[in-house]
Amino acid sequence: MKKQIYYLIILTAIALNACTDKISEIFIANSPIYMSYEELRSSIKQVESQELIKPGKMYFKDDYIFIVEQMKGIHVIDNSNPTSPQKVSFIEIPGTVDIAIKGQILYTDSYVDLVALDLSDLNNITEVSRSEDVLPYILPPYDEDYPVAKLDEDKGVVIGWEVKKVKQSPEFNYYPMFREMDMVNLAQYSGGITSSGVGVGGSMARFGITGNTLYIVESSELHIYDISNVSSLTAVKTTGIGWGIETMFILEDYMFLGTQNGMLIYDISVPISPMYISQFWHVTSCDPVVVQDTLAYVTLRGGSNCWSDINELNIISINNIEEPYLVKAYPMVSPYGLGIDGEVLFICDGDAGLKIYNVSDPLTVDENQIAHYPEIFGYDVIPLNGNLLLIGEDGFYQYNYDDVENIQLLSKIEISAY
Repeated sequence: MKKQIYYLIILTAIALNACTDKISEIFIANSPIYMSYEELRSSIKQVESQELIKPGKMYFKDDYIFIVEQMKGIHVIDNSNPTSPQKVSFIEIPGTVDIAIKGQILYTDSYVDLVALDLSDLNNITEVSRSEDVLPYILPPYDEDYPVAKLDEDKGVVIGWEVKKVKQSPEFNYYPMFREMDMVNLAQYSGGITSSGVGVGGSMARFGITGNTLYIVESSELHIYDISNVSSLTAVKTTGIGWGIETMFILEDYMFLGTQNGMLIYDISVPISPMYISQFWHVTSCDPVVVQDTLAYVTLRGGSNCWSDINELNIISINNIEEPYLVKAYPMVSPYGLGIDGEVLFICDGDAGLKIYNVSDPLTVDENQIAHYPEIFGYDVIPLNGNLLLIGEDGFYQYNYDDVENIQLLSKIEISAY
């Protein structure tokens, strides 16, 4: 009897599988447009400067600014005169989201690959090395009014979508995740990036460098690379570090990771072997972090993509690195990126605009707002010795803040309508 039941179960399973093969769905969906892996790995090239359309992360190094055009490439801007920044060129890099620079080498992602570019001659930027298939398979933004059709990763990377009728076998999940997270004559420019030092990124960065080690955070993993030999990117290891990792900030021998539910602290005194030290938990939200001396500054933003309705600034003591604690929380409207220079904290507070605070006393920050510019909507900032770089909803701005109560607009590169 038991054998008969067993055989019946097997026959039923086979029959169901056979039926499933014949079942299909027809519906309107985001149908993927692919770029082959072969084309991806031969597609990086330097062209004439382009308009900003969908700018993302920004990075500063040696009087040059690099602005990521999300999933498309990197704008190179000569900022030796902040009142008149000059677009130098555009580097076409399919799938780029983040950036870091050490010496004359720029590191960036290109969909599933990690790429290193030589910046020593900004008239001739070239790829010097590539590590293939080391990063997660990502998707560009799609029309959320429609599901995403079945993907075939063997065909290549997805570079776009076509909304159309598709026919396919039933799928359990049609909504994969994607990273967040868009004419100058080159001959007139000379020189390039110097051969020392690491540049400066914003508070939304996921790439970080210390010594000869490059770190990349990706949701729940930390990728570690040895970059001592620029011609060969060596993957040291990938390690799981939690959930919802969004941003990275490195200060001396410590790495601070902003996650959707807290801040993680790692000891990176041995760069290739980060050691977990402690964590500070908060409600689930989107949260970049910056650190100075014994205090960490974290903005929590709520909303449909951030899993909460909390909007505030958290100031966290790291005087005892093993036991961080909340000093005080201050309400905000909808904060994004932030930056600090000495006792001055800059916060991009969404529709409330740019806010500037004196944070010499973390217990009275709300009583020491230096200035408020409601007309300046920014996503992220980099303060640099009196020069504030800001990516906003309609362009890239620079301000002089030598007088923080009366910051002066130096220049703007507008986003082009498309």
